[in-house]
Amino acid sequence: MTGSSANSVVVVDDSMLRVLLFGFNVNNFLDQLIPRVAFSVWWTSQNGMSCLKPVIYIGIFYSIICSTYHSLLSCCGSIKSSLTKLAPVEAVLFDIDGTLCDSDPLHYYAFREMLQEIGFNGGVPITEEFFIETVAGKHNDDIALALFPGDLERGLKFVDDKETLFRKLAAEQLKPLNGLDKVRKWIEDRGLKRAAVTNAPRANAELMVSLLGLSDFFQAVIIGGECEHAKPHPDPYLKGLEALKASKDHTFVFEDSVSGIKAGVAAGMPVIGLATRNPEHLLMEAKPTFLIKDYEDPKLWAALEELDKAGAH
Repeated sequence: MTGSSANSVVVVDDSMLRVLLFGFNVNNFLDQLIPRVAFSVWWTSQNGMSCLKPVIYIGIFYSIICSTYHSLLSCCGSIKSSLTKLAPVEAVLFDIDGTLCDSDPLHYYAFREMLQEIGFNGGVPITEEFFIETVAGKHNDDIALALFPGDLERGLKFVDDKETLFRKLAAEQLKPLNGLDKVRKWIEDRGLKRAAVTNAPRANAELMVSLLGLSDFFQAVIIGGECEHAKPHPDPYLKGLEALKASKDHTFVFEDSVSGIKAGVAAGMPVIGLATRNPEHLLMEAKPTFLIKDYEDPKLWAALEELDKAGAH
């Protein structure tokens, strides 16, 4: 189960639900309900009130409790079993920006500074909301069109210059997402195939992979701009499968953007969404299998444990 804040994911498991819902064991709720009803009937009769209303209210309340409780338990169970159909798992595909590293603040800074310099939006700096809606996860051709709809050539030159600034910032500040080494070891220990699949230009992709120490980890780096269509089309992920000679039925994807999640889903694979920067409600609209905060998230490791068990049978 996920919370609704933009930068956090709340993990709720079976043992927490009873406390979170009502502070007592829902399984024993009937035992506690009977004396409550009896007391309500006695109290209302002593005060000249109808005995029926409290019984109806408590009955409705109990029904809502049980319905919510069992729905939440079902959700937790489905998360754990969501990857088991892939067993035996064969490959893992990763986006790069926002998935391997929290690079969006660097992209946002570069766009904001350069757009302000040329007087875009009347010289008013772009907001993070504008960045998420117009830029995050999109291919540079689409960004150029969105920013300079009447002058594509100017737009393409602008985004090329912006990427130069981004690479300078990345070389100084890029850091891996929490838990990346842990999930890397999980993949290597099982001998799984792996590829990076990104809408970033190749120069950016190769620099980030190198800075993160993953040049020897990835067996292929797929660039959206080198495919017939970039994300959100499935082409980059299908090309990733082809490069690895892997089956979509035994492969899953890590992604952090709406366009990337849509691409992975359209390619027929389960996508684990990372709520790194993009709002969770927008990510969920793209239909990821579930969301995690980072690679330390207990929800991820519960699912991977179930996947291991399924593969061992």
